[in-house]
Amino acid sequence: MSIPPPPGPHQPPSPYSPYPQGPYGQPPYQPWAQGYSPYSPYSPYSRPAAVNGLSIAALVLGVLCFLPGVGLVLGLVGLAQIRRRGERGKGMAIAGCALSGIGLALWALALVTGGAAEFWKGFKDGARDGASISLVKGECFDAPGGSLQGETYDVDKVPCSGKHDGEVFASFELAGGGWYPGDSSVRNRADDRCYGLRDSYAMDGWAVPDDVDVYYLTPTPDSWAVGDREVTCVFGNTDEKAGLTGSLRNDETVLDADQVAYLKAAHVLNAAMDTAPDAEYVEDDLPGHKAWARRVAAALEKQSGMLRGHDWPAGAEKPVSTLAGDVDEARTEWAKAAEAAHADVFSTHYDKGFKLIDPDRTVTARKALGLATTPPSSDDTGQEV
Repeated sequence: MSIPPPPGPHQPPSPYSPYPQGPYGQPPYQPWAQGYSPYSPYSPYSRPAAVNGLSIAALVLGVLCFLPGVGLVLGLVGLAQIRRRGERGKGMAIAGCALSGIGLALWALALVTGGAAEFWKGFKDGARDGASISLVKGECFDAPGGSLQGETYDVDKVPCSGKHDGEVFASFELAGGGWYPGDSSVRNRADDRCYGLRDSYAMDGWAVPDDVDVYYLTPTPDSWAVGDREVTCVFGNTDEKAGLTGSLRNDETVLDADQVAYLKAAHVLNAAMDTAPDAEYVEDDLPGHKAWARRVAAALEKQSGMLRGHDWPAGAEKPVSTLAGDVDEARTEWAKAAEAAHADVFSTHYDKGFKLIDPDRTVTARKALGLATTPPSSDDTGQEV
């Protein structure tokens, strides 16, 4: 039921008129023409008070036990707003405060007992690519389906003595802020570091089969968001069906002092050889090849000093001395290549110097030291590890 406004002063209201008439038969006002109801602001229905938003948020955080400190603060602020504004939601705010208070107590207990650290580690591992995987250097494992590519969320640790899919040889932390740098960036950084770390675990590259390559477990966008920066470097077979058998580890924990001394000298040269310029032909980048030759010559000089400075056992002394002589001759040729004025001159000295560091020349010394004697396939530079 509604009551119309009183009639105008000059004419009684018509019982059939939808609104009172003005003095000339026109309505004295039409308030709805301006967007209002003729009877506003009155309403025959009562409207309930609004529900306080902070009380809802406090209850949600309290139930989830997530950020309990925030839930408690929101609940207290919500109660103050409810009293001031006359809003609803007091029960939710109180419940949120109570649940958040319990959550805070549980978090404090976990911190005291060390449970929080275990929970956080498990949470990060659960978000990781290779998620619940916790592998350390020297451990071997089987991957789901035998594949070391794609995503994996679990592996089975197995003895390295038997057949397995992968062997961990290193791990490291990536640097980075809060934003995930992207799959390509993470893979590139993992690739560079893992290939650089393999020689510290498998010092004798000749003992690593040709069908073994480097793989890695990396953070995912989700695990990165919770602080995961760990990369795990793994040896695996390029033939998934073949797998690996036995450990590939040969470092100071496995080799004797003489073997380690020889391999460290060899790595000096290998590192320099790996810095070859991108241009395949010297004519395309003579300055770049000359700079490379200068680095190789310096490495050969250092290698010679390391070979001559070690006290080798009787059976290895002569072959190592012969090898050191080849290294000295090679250094001379590489140094001349570094000073070449023309590409032809460079190539002449390069060819002579390269033959003097042919891996086959090292077989006698390696045999005397008990190292692998079958050179692996050569890489792009022609130099074996």
